[in-house]
Amino acid sequence: MLRMIRTIAWVAIAGLAVAAALAFTGVLPGLRGTTTAPFSASIGGPFALTSHKGARITSEQLKGKPFTVFFGFTYCPDVCPTTLLDLTNLIKDLGPDADKLGYYFVTVDPARDTPEQLTLYLSSFDNRITGLVGTAAELADIAKAYRAIYKRVETKDGYTMDHTATMYLMDRTGAFVGTIDYQEQHTTALAKLKKLAAK
Repeated sequence: MLRMIRTIAWVAIAGLAVAAALAFTGVLPGLRGTTTAPFSASIGGPFALTSHKGARITSEQLKGKPFTVFFGFTYCPDVCPTTLLDLTNLIKDLGPDADKLGYYFVTVDPARDTPEQLTLYLSSFDNRITGLVGTAAELADIAKAYRAIYKRVETKDGYTMDHTATMYLMDRTGAFVGTIDYQEQHTTALAKLKKLAAK
């Protein structure tokens, strides 16, 4: 009996350790620094936002062309500029396939990221990347649909935003098909985008 109790206890401890390791490495959903999307395939859904050029864009309008979605903000010190630069390089290396995809950067900081601010920020990256901004309610809706997490964090100089650092890959019907992790190996990420372009 004592041996059985010890076995059960060790199994429970091992399970907790595995869960902790997954969370630490980013396999479980989390905030800025998360590198993989949530396990559920029920990612994506209806949304309506405003592009950095001032046009309203809905999820229905995106159907017919595979696309990527990344959540971030223009005052992000590291993850966002790194990801957008990586995406810019991937778009370049896709060659003709690049135009078969859509690329969307959804700001989690609508208070500061106006269309004008997004336009200025995105001018440093490939011009095929579209910035999207919405009201607080619209942001909450798309974040819920994509199971993305964002959180305002106060700092001595104001505030920053923690956020999911995964790039979501969606097919031409708007269905979730995979992710690109933060700073994923270039060749691996490129292969994923080429496969997405062929869908």
